[in-house]
Amino acid sequence: MFVDKAKIYVKGGDGGNGAISFRREKYVPNGGPAGGDGGRGGDVIFRVDEGLRTLMDFRYQRHFKGQRGEKGRTKNQHGAGADDMIVRIPPGTVIIDETSGEVLADLTRHNQEIVVAKGGRGGRGNTRFSTPANPAPYLAENGEEGEERNIVLELKVMADVGLVGFPSVGKSTLLSVVSAAEPKIGAYHFTTITPNLGVVAVGDDRSFVMADLPGLIEGAHEGIGLGHEFLRHVERTRVIIHVVDVSGSEGRDPFEDWMKINEELKLYSAELEKRPQIVAANKMDMEEAQQNLEEFTRQVLEVRPDIQIIPISSLTRQGIQELLYKAADQLDQMPDVVAVEEVQEVAERKVYRLEKQEDDGFKIYRENEIFVVESKKIENIMKRMQLNSEDAIMKLGRTLRHMGVDSELRKRGAKDGTVVRIGELEFEFVEGSSYF
Repeated sequence: MFVDKAKIYVKGGDGGNGAISFRREKYVPNGGPAGGDGGRGGDVIFRVDEGLRTLMDFRYQRHFKGQRGEKGRTKNQHGAGADDMIVRIPPGTVIIDETSGEVLADLTRHNQEIVVAKGGRGGRGNTRFSTPANPAPYLAENGEEGEERNIVLELKVMADVGLVGFPSVGKSTLLSVVSAAEPKIGAYHFTTITPNLGVVAVGDDRSFVMADLPGLIEGAHEGIGLGHEFLRHVERTRVIIHVVDVSGSEGRDPFEDWMKINEELKLYSAELEKRPQIVAANKMDMEEAQQNLEEFTRQVLEVRPDIQIIPISSLTRQGIQELLYKAADQLDQMPDVVAVEEVQEVAERKVYRLEKQEDDGFKIYRENEIFVVESKKIENIMKRMQLNSEDAIMKLGRTLRHMGVDSELRKRGAKDGTVVRIGELEFEFVEGSSYF
């Protein structure tokens, strides 16, 4: 099964908690704090593996979570940082943040990688909080939570040559003749519903990868038929072979078919109109093909004098070798990478932004007899602090006083014993202080 789109959840590993510890060595009385920092959480990294061709693995596993960093230890030993999680993806994968719609990366080369979810920092141990005023703090931090996000993966097939055209014009048959690929072939429309890849040996020590792309119809750029599901795969091809049923076996006009498909490519992406194109006038073994070919060639050359038209028959193999030589010659004249709009590697980008200062604002309101304080900054501080010691509570109290929370509570009528809630924690307000 070919899978070319997947939605997954990724989360970097949480940082390890800092430790609270004191030196207790012989002959070293009152040795002071010795709690180490927690280790960094592991990043989630996407890395290109050229051996993969689909996003099938993401059909069965949709959650990727980095490992947590180790906790800090005694004797000022820091916890070990967690190993990064490497997730393999096929070349040609576009990584999109589902929430913002931002394209995070467009990875096309082997071993190219991007960090999609950074691990959290480790919490500081009590050694970090030692001051002359408090040389033996009983205070440490929890590890920071890892970054999390929902990701959309879209695969655009990587091929040198792409076969396009209306359904049932012979694209799959052509691929099966020139390569060892075994695409599904049938006498009905949309036999091919997934791209097929085949390696083509030209015969003069040259080779290239050819993709049979599902049939397009009028309105494909708007999603009609297979539409956007497979038009995006054409973007990756360096040369387009436009297969046309020149015999008109289904009652359609070959020139109109050629014009309609070109219009769909142009409407989907203006870059595709400039992509080198070879027209394979197929089914030359059928009646009226030769007569139709002369008229078709005249009409095409009036519109695009630069187009090469190769009459072929996949059944009798007429013109097949000439078509392969033409495609190989065209590839030799082109760069190895298609000039499509791609997002550079994150490591190669430098984005300068004004660092947004953390909002010191807070909001106070009443719920019956309880005062509720809402503040993103305070909640983040409480999340990081290990609120199981008097030192931690007093540090929180100093933060609240510095921000002006307790004075505002007094103005609102808070007195000794008034219950105050911040986040999920409730405590009693004490006149002249703000701690549990």
